[in-house]
Amino acid sequence: MRIGVPKETKTHEYRVGLTPSSVRELTRHGHDVAVEKTAGGAIGYTDEQYEAAGASMVSVSEAFSADLVVKVKEPSLSECDRLGVRQALFTYLHLAAAKPVARALMRQGTTAIAYETVEDAQGRLPLLTPMSEVAGRMSIQVGAMALQKASGGRGTLLGGVPGVPPGRVVILGGGVAGANAAYMAVGLQAQVTVIDRSIERLRELATMFSGRIELLIASQEAVKSAVCSADLVVGAVLIPGGAAPKLIDRELLRQMSQGAALVDVSIDQGGCFATSRPTSHDDPTFIEEGIVHYCVTNMPGAVARTSTQALNNVTLPYILRLANQGWERALEEDPLFRKGLNVANGAIQHRSVAEATGLSR
Repeated sequence: MRIGVPKETKTHEYRVGLTPSSVRELTRHGHDVAVEKTAGGAIGYTDEQYEAAGASMVSVSEAFSADLVVKVKEPSLSECDRLGVRQALFTYLHLAAAKPVARALMRQGTTAIAYETVEDAQGRLPLLTPMSEVAGRMSIQVGAMALQKASGGRGTLLGGVPGVPPGRVVILGGGVAGANAAYMAVGLQAQVTVIDRSIERLRELATMFSGRIELLIASQEAVKSAVCSADLVVGAVLIPGGAAPKLIDRELLRQMSQGAALVDVSIDQGGCFATSRPTSHDDPTFIEEGIVHYCVTNMPGAVARTSTQALNNVTLPYILRLANQGWERALEEDPLFRKGLNVANGAIQHRSVAEATGLSR
């Protein structure tokens, strides 16, 4: 099979769909890999390294003409126009927050398989996990920056100093991203509260953190009380394939401490704060009702080399299956892999995506 790897075009997006090591594995299995020239150059993967691994370095048109196109982020509308009926696309799609892209993929008749909705036997999302880990850890870093006065924040040091109490971090959602945010916040010696709707997950977190964090079952009262006293709030909730629920409305935002910060890790799925709107690494924050918002839609792109390596660790086995078997057989033989199918035959194939976008299945 011919596999195409285009260069990412999103603002400050330096990740790449395949590393030279992954290319070598695919070519070893007899596949033809076409990588767009300079696709990995920004993170130290040179064209020469790709060629040494067996890839051919091609134009953007040639990369998008392959049987299987492997990307990192959702395609732009102009990139959708390069795709056709006989092609499969494997990437992060997040179509619940990208209805125009969903429409374009339907119009083109392309088969689109989303990393973020593939499941494993335990109901986890194995291809989303590494980026959730990265984004969760980054959320505390960028949140700490947002709290600085130069960023419009209230001037709070999360770890405090002797004689001055540490900052208070509230994390909404105790999944992979939320747990990794908590690890980082605890490491900075902040006061940390995690709120989740699953008592079983809270018990798991209690064991993981050995009493070092406060754990609350989700309710309107618990969220309001915690958020109003927070310096930093991290939104890390997820409905696979669906739009994120809005956990903080404008009225609650107005009750928060002026200069507090919000980091919306869920922004790819529409965001979990009513005032969230997508931002980029060029201009990552904005201030609404006196609260600093960080809503970058490709957070892991800021640490692109680490993120690319972590992503390839989990995607390569699935890419091999698609290349070795073809997408129809690969998905037919594995119903959990099939849950990644978002668009095929001109229609939405995933229930949550259909409900979020209002598009036909």
